[in-house]
Amino acid sequence: MYRVETPSTDQEFEQYFRFRWEMLRKPWNFPEGSEKDEYESVSEHRMIRNGKGELLAIGRMHLNASDEAQIRHIAVSPDAQGKGLGKMIVSALEQVARKQGVLRLVTNSREISIPFFSSCGFNIEREAPNDLGKLKRQQMVKRLTEMNAIMLHQDWCDELQRTWQDTIPISDQMGIKLYQYTGRTLEARASLNKNINIHGTMFAGSIFSLATLTGWGMIYLQLKQKGLMGDIVLGDGDIHYHKPITMQPRCLCNIESLDGKFDPLTKEKKACIKLQVDILDGDNPVAEFSGIYWVLPSRQDKLINE
Repeated sequence: MYRVETPSTDQEFEQYFRFRWEMLRKPWNFPEGSEKDEYESVSEHRMIRNGKGELLAIGRMHLNASDEAQIRHIAVSPDAQGKGLGKMIVSALEQVARKQGVLRLVTNSREISIPFFSSCGFNIEREAPNDLGKLKRQQMVKRLTEMNAIMLHQDWCDELQRTWQDTIPISDQMGIKLYQYTGRTLEARASLNKNINIHGTMFAGSIFSLATLTGWGMIYLQLKQKGLMGDIVLGDGDIHYHKPITMQPRCLCNIESLDGKFDPLTKEKKACIKLQVDILDGDNPVAEFSGIYWVLPSRQDKLINE
């Protein structure tokens, strides 16, 4: 399970910049210090670490104008490539850009990185200035829409919301709503007022329920995507709370966090899916949920086959 973090301490930034230099500058024989520029203090920085605190991936975003942001310095450790960590970093930076009212993202990509940014929704627009005078790059652009307009497969999302309301009545009482689905990220939100305790913060049990349903919903939509049916049940859930929620309860599940295969369902066997849900209060990470879900062959399917 991986989580996107924001470096905050001097030690974390030192580790962050060292990683950037080793991944993106050292291979081209540029000296230490060349990995930084004048935008560092006004940029959004993100990173992913493993359980030992070792950096696995990083990325940065800064504003070029009020409606344009630039993504730079996406790097993933060679040992961690192929796990979707780069896309998690880009997705996290894109979410920040959307909240700041950005209408277009740009990145200057080398030839080797073009397929990656294409898979993140960027398109080549023109040739970009060479980085440090040596590396030929293409400027790639991704035009953004309003966050609340991103609802891929609206019919599936409406069906998921109805399923929550019809089969889990408490979800409606808690004010749990599917906020966005991009195909890679599912976000669900809840009403703080309907889940507030005597301390003015959200009930821990309500946070757990919101996270559980977010993970459940991601699996539901993945079944739709794959043309499969199944009954989803939570096998085990573990949550770590760091801070209370006092403003806006949000839960995000990225497709890169899913671990498991749906193939057994095609043979009428149960499938085990592990995933992670990031819990935020507004833009601030406050907890993480790790869940193990079982997808059982649909009972309705069996009745039809019999």
